[in-house]
Amino acid sequence: MLSEAREFKQRVDAYLVGLAEGESAQLLQVSNELAPLCEQLRGALTQGKRLRAAFLYWGWRAAGQPDCDGIIRAAAAMELVHAAACVHDDIIDGSLVRHGMPTAHVAFAGAGLGRGSPAAWSEGEGQCRDQPAALAMMLGDLLMGYAGQVFATCGLPGAFVARTTPLWSTLLRETVAGQFLEVLRTGGAVPKVAESLEVARYKTAKYTVERPLHLGVTLGGGSARLLDAFTDYGLPLGEAFQLRDDLLGTFGNPDVTGKSNLDDLRDGKPTALMALTVSLVSDDDRQILAKTVGRPDLDEADAARVRDLMVDCGARAQVEDMIVERLALAQRALASTPMPRTAHNALRDLATASVDRPL
Repeated sequence: MLSEAREFKQRVDAYLVGLAEGESAQLLQVSNELAPLCEQLRGALTQGKRLRAAFLYWGWRAAGQPDCDGIIRAAAAMELVHAAACVHDDIIDGSLVRHGMPTAHVAFAGAGLGRGSPAAWSEGEGQCRDQPAALAMMLGDLLMGYAGQVFATCGLPGAFVARTTPLWSTLLRETVAGQFLEVLRTGGAVPKVAESLEVARYKTAKYTVERPLHLGVTLGGGSARLLDAFTDYGLPLGEAFQLRDDLLGTFGNPDVTGKSNLDDLRDGKPTALMALTVSLVSDDDRQILAKTVGRPDLDEADAARVRDLMVDCGARAQVEDMIVERLALAQRALASTPMPRTAHNALRDLATASVDRPL
């Protein structure tokens, strides 16, 4: 199964690299000044574990459909959605690094593209002064546009593709809703755990696991029962995936994760980890958190103090327990659902890989 998963990733990677090269050639025909855009386009499409593509693919196979090039292209569309979401997320969060490389807006600024600083908007003119961020936003929009194009022209029968249209609308609506809620709830009063999980469910869980599976099943003409089963599998697994991300965002080693372990604390992200911490610490420690978390100049010493509080009050252990519980729920839903054994085994392994990520 490991070799099959590796081969699948290689096929998706090859398609996306070819897409990036072909589209870059088209962009350079417009102007050589677009070379930095092409460079970031290539970078955005050469990274990632391809989890979302894999869930779509195995949704198709679970519906009893065979492997084919068309489903590889359809699956690759999910990676374009993810790449677009990452670019936009990095702008919103002001993140400097992803996959160990400068984020798009940082790369554009480093190349001397655009004027100004992140001072937001110029007075009275309504023009964005942070032009590198504006350029990155366009890259994200371009990637999302490619996602729809790739999916629509994947080569599967038009009737198959047409029946997924409502799902695509749902996926995009849910993802934007989750991101919007996260922005609204960042930096203010720490939300309850249930509110943090709501953000995780809509921002990440659904578009990472549930909706890709639903797209694959719907493309393949699978049953309503299979769709329901993949909701029972996908939602807890997607939440476990985000809970693991929350731990990685605070406790992870940047050399391993490829991203900062200070950003979530500096931004005051409304994670379940933080919500649990605030609910469990003493009043004095809660005041320390209020003065530290969400401060742009939070440094490693501040972060270490917050991490110690998270460990000492039991919040980190509780999040680990929540991950284990949700993984078990997902695996039980999978075990009770009839499907080809190959698909069952692949989805079982994907569930474990989704949450078993080293700090």
